[in-house]
Amino acid sequence: MKIWEMTASELGRSIRAGEISSEEAVRSFLERTEETEQRIHAFVNLDGDRAIAEAREADRGIREGRFKSRLAGVPIGIKDNICTEGIPTTCCSRILEGFTPPYSAEAVKKLKEQGAVILGKTNMDEFAMGSTTETSCFGPTRNPWDLSRVPGGSSGGSCAAVAAGECPAALGSDTGGSIRQPASWCGVTGIKPTYGAVSRYGLIAYGSSLDQIGAVGRNTEDSALLLDGIMGKDPKDATSRSRRHDLPLRPEGREAEGVRRGIAEACVGEGTDPDIMKAA
Repeated sequence: MKIWEMTASELGRSIRAGEISSEEAVRSFLERTEETEQRIHAFVNLDGDRAIAEAREADRGIREGRFKSRLAGVPIGIKDNICTEGIPTTCCSRILEGFTPPYSAEAVKKLKEQGAVILGKTNMDEFAMGSTTETSCFGPTRNPWDLSRVPGGSSGGSCAAVAAGECPAALGSDTGGSIRQPASWCGVTGIKPTYGAVSRYGLIAYGSSLDQIGAVGRNTEDSALLLDGIMGKDPKDATSRSRRHDLPLRPEGREAEGVRRGIAEACVGEGTDPDIMKAA
């Protein structure tokens, strides 16, 4: 298996075990992106030198015992409406062309404190107003499974990047489906957290009273791992709340226990695709 084919959970385990380094992982994803990005266009800002420097720092932190998180050394894509200190954040709009935030969103800050590596900023519908990732000033993102189709939106760049193996996981934002819909269209796993579970500080919101930063991964374990890393109370966001419990992450080598799953019956029935019903 090539490094870029690994899930975020697998990658984190291998990095912590010393089987591969974070720098090797970042280089693998950068090489994969170089192969695919011209066709897919999932990223709008990708600074390989900066990402490699962050990876080297993550490797040092892991060796020194400063980074013990399951996300340590793992490269993550960040949607372009989530502020990143020193990295342009434009909401894929000419209006914010050249804007480089002097601070990072709380969710990004939490990831960096755990030793995760920011790989780059992902494409989106301009100011998150769209459902196809076609309205970006940088041009549209394509669905990796069929380049004639859209990836959904507005977090289409994040979902397409994960689906194409350009990054193992990514942050997106969801107002009324902007993570969940493109995750479905790209065949990855995305989640909009309960309102208040993740700080909105640093998110350039579509609808502040509805928006949440959420996780995109190749499977449910990766999405839960990423979400677990960004949840929590933030004094800079009065609507955020303290964690009431940890997410039921699967212990390494064991299945998760005591997890309840629910299906909204009103959302399935006549007109639902048979494959969706079978999966449910």
